[in-house]
Parts: sequence; C-alpha cells; structure tokens
Amino acid sequence: MARRSASPFGDAHPDAAVFVISVAAELTGLHPQTLRTWERLGLITPGRTGGGGRRYSGRDIERLREIAELSGAGIGIEGVRRILDLENRVNALSARNEELVAELEATRAALRQAVAVRRGDLPPNKLPVLRAPDASGSVVVWRRPR
Repeated sequence: MARRSASPFGDAHPDAAVFVISVAAELTGLHPQTLRTWERLGLITPGRTGGGGRRYSGRDIERLREIAELSGAGIGIEGVRRILDLENRVNALSARNEELVAELEATRAALRQAVAVRRGDLPPNKLPVLRAPDASGSVVVWRRPR
C-alpha cells in the first residue's frame, strides 16, 4: 500500500518553485491574470526561470489561497497586504520566542547544575581550576631578538 504524503504538494520542499502560472491558477481557482495582478501589486513574488517564466511554490499556492479568501471576504488589497504583513511578523516573533525559551531553559539547567555542585549534591569537577595570576608574584621573561 502506497504511503500518502501529508503535504498536498507531495514531497517537494514548500519553497520549491515548480508550478507554472496555469497550474497555479488551476490549483487556486483563480484566473492567471489575477495572479499577475497580485504579483504586480506585491502580494506574491513567484520564482522565475532563466527565460523569465513564473514558477510558483507550494507556499505561494497557499498564500494565493489566503489572499483569495481574504479578498473574497470583502477585504481590500491594502487590508490584505497589512494582514499578511502582520501574520509574517507574528510568525517571526513566535519563532524568536521559541528560540529564547530554549535558551532560557538551557541557562536554567546550567544554573541548577552549578548550584548543585556548589552545595555538594554532585561530585566536584576533577579538572584543575585556572585562577587569575597574582601580580605581586609574577615574573616576566624577555629575550632580545637576534
């Protein structure tokens, strides 16, 4: 039995620009001229071939569907642009927040370990401790270059 991919676009990377404009239009239920207009307005930026042909990715198709849904709900192009911009910012901030939470957890774990060693809960580290040199007992050796 063949295993189905979770993505409606197969195993291709979501940013792989593989769909020509006619296929993208068919997948989204939009007219190709609508896709060109939205590109001209800056709502979508498809990839380009060496010859200048448009290529849409799976992510572009999802974005086109979202734009169509928002404009179909009566939201103007500038409103759609603002909503998409805010969604992108929310996604970026959410990803950054996840990074910071992971960093905080790592710092807390290191702190817990340091406190446990200090209290004697864990065996002490057997590595030698490097201390700052005592300036009063320092000797400087200098050799004249030959």
